[in-house]
Amino acid sequence: MTDAPARAGDKSKPLKLVDVSGAGAGTRAGIGNASGALAAHLALDGVTMQFGGVLALDSLSLEVGAGEIVALIGPNGAGKTTAFNCITGVYEPTNGRIALNGEIIAENRPRGKMKSLYKGSGRGQYSKAVRITPDKITMRGIARTYQNIRLFKGLTVFENVLIAKHMRAKQNPFSAAFRLNAQEEARMRGEAMALLEEQNLTHLKDDIASGLPYGYQRRLEIARALATGPTLLLLDEPAAGMNPQETFELNEYILQIRERYGLTIFLIEHHMDLVMRISDRIYVLDFGKMIAHGTPEQIQSDKRVIDAYLGVAEDA
Repeated sequence: MTDAPARAGDKSKPLKLVDVSGAGAGTRAGIGNASGALAAHLALDGVTMQFGGVLALDSLSLEVGAGEIVALIGPNGAGKTTAFNCITGVYEPTNGRIALNGEIIAENRPRGKMKSLYKGSGRGQYSKAVRITPDKITMRGIARTYQNIRLFKGLTVFENVLIAKHMRAKQNPFSAAFRLNAQEEARMRGEAMALLEEQNLTHLKDDIASGLPYGYQRRLEIARALATGPTLLLLDEPAAGMNPQETFELNEYILQIRERYGLTIFLIEHHMDLVMRISDRIYVLDFGKMIAHGTPEQIQSDKRVIDAYLGVAEDA
C-alpha cells in the first residue's frame, strides 16, 4: 500500500492507494475495505505480455490514483507502450489483471500453447479470462495518444474532433437513415467547437490536419482524445520531436488540462525535464520488469535507475 503525494497547492491529504491483487473478476477492487482506503483509478496487477518466447512485460503491477500525473519511463524496448496497449485493449495480456475504478477490464491466464511456452511470473494466480474491446474501454473513460501521431490526416481540425464526439453519440442506424439526428449532430458540433476554443485551436478549425505544424498536431491529437470524455488520459511520448519551447508549453498544457477536465494522466516520456517537473510519481521499467517507483526526487537518486536509464553527468 502506498500514499500518492499531494499536488502543489493541494492542502488535502494524500490519496491512499490499495493493492487489488486479491480482488476477483467482477468485484469492485479496493472499495469498501476495513481501512476505508480508496481504490486506485487504474491498477495493474501482475500483468505479463509474452509474444511467442519473448517476454515484453513480466508481472507488472502499478497504481495510478485519481487526479495524479504518473509517468512510466525506461529505455527503448522496456515495454512501456506494450503496457499502454494492454490497458487500452489493443493487446490481451498473457497473464494478470487490469482494473479501472475497481472494475476489472482485463484478466487472463496462459492458455493453449502458451501454457507450455509461458516464461513469466504468477502462473496459476489468475483463473478467469476477461477481455473488453478498445471501443468499450474508451466508453469507460480511457483515452490515449500515440508516440507516432495518428490523426485523420486528410480531414480538417474540426472534423478530427467531431469524429471523436461520435463515440458517445445517442443515435442508431434507424435515426441516421431517416435523418432524425439533427439535434444530436448540432450538439456534437457545438461541443467540438467549444473544445477547439478551449484548446486555442479555433483559428485552425478548417485547416487540414496533415498541414499543421508538429506542435499543433500534437495538441490536436490530445484535443481529439479529450473529445471522447475521458477520466484517464494516456499520453505516449507527447514531447517526442518537440523543441525546448514547445516542450515547455506542453508542460503547462498538461497541467492545465488536468485541472480543467479533472483528469488522471498516465504518460510515457523520455524527456526527463518534463517528467520530473509534472509527475507526482514515476514508475521505471527495464526489460519488461519494474525496477523502481517513487517520487521524482527518489527516482533521480535511485542507483538502479541511474545505471539502467538515467546515467550520470560526464563530469560527475
